Amino acid sequence: MEAMAVDRKRIQSAWQGRISGCLLGKPVELISILQGQNALQSYLEANHAWPLRDYVPFAEDPLVKLAGRASCRGFIRRSEPDDDINYTVLALMMLEEHGLDLKTTHVAVAWLRLLPAGATFTAERAAYRALLQLTGDSAILGLPPGFDLSACAQNPWSEWIGAQIRADLYGWVCPGRPRLAADLARRDAALSHTGDGIHAAAFIAALAAAIPASPSIAQAMEAARAEIPAGSASAEAIAFGRSLVGQTDAVSRLHERYQSLSPVHAVNNLALVVWGLLSGEPDFSSAIGDAVAAGWDTDCNGATVGGLWGISGKPIPRHWTAPWQGRVAVNLAGVGELALPDLIDRTVALAIKLETS
Repeated sequence: MEAMAVDRKRIQSAWQGRISGCLLGKPVELISILQGQNALQSYLEANHAWPLRDYVPFAEDPLVKLAGRASCRGFIRRSEPDDDINYTVLALMMLEEHGLDLKTTHVAVAWLRLLPAGATFTAERAAYRALLQLTGDSAILGLPPGFDLSACAQNPWSEWIGAQIRADLYGWVCPGRPRLAADLARRDAALSHTGDGIHAAAFIAALAAAIPASPSIAQAMEAARAEIPAGSASAEAIAFGRSLVGQTDAVSRLHERYQSLSPVHAVNNLALVVWGLLSGEPDFSSAIGDAVAAGWDTDCNGATVGGLWGISGKPIPRHWTAPWQGRVAVNLAGVGELALPDLIDRTVALAIKLETS
């Protein structure tokens, strides 16, 4: 697979798809994680949103209120801050500064300078805590090359979904270069994750890079799967997700197979992403709607499926993009709210710069 010219329309659709998918899953994340997929389906059915093909309606459910009315249909004015989008913007900022020289130490310093601890969860929060203990005041001046960060990834959540949601942009800016995209994702993931936590991130980045250079998403998956160990649980999850395409009992089989895993583990959510992306390939609304309605980590899966669907270059339907008006809010230090056209311009400029690197 060879490097490709940067396509602005693909980058635009990738951003739009990722943000829209995240917004779709955000209001029902807590229902899904705390009460399960059946409760999620019941909420959607009770509010005439099954099958899910538009933003989630708001109802007086305490978990939906806690997750955020501002991300529900009729209340959306912008893309509200969310860790899925924080990390995509942060990846852009880190590559703008370091390019292909990006190292895990650069990621660590970027977290300390830009990422609020309160906006981190599970593996990321544990890594952040360890990072503070390791660095003391030294991070003010940056970390020296070779600084040992290995303790940061030694946490109980190191194979959960966190690194997987940080990976997309590494593929967007490396079209046709899945190996490079996977390597960049590994450098980022290594700060907080191990094993399948890293493999899942590498696969998503490689897939985002392979899609523009492949005749189909299914063929792009073959190129991306080559970037992770063949016997890993992530590789098995990819194969299982693919085997469920077209099966009417796909969601129940996903939940049955992975019932022992956390709702925010990397492996089960990776299988769901693969199934949702391939099942909804012709139709964006089906892809993100079914991925979110299937449960587990709904905003993460909606964002990942949406971004991967978008990088294929097809336009995102206007009913998904119009409500948030190109306004992208993050809670990175000193950033606040961004305009979608600026994010697209910056991503295209970065990808062009990396073409010759």
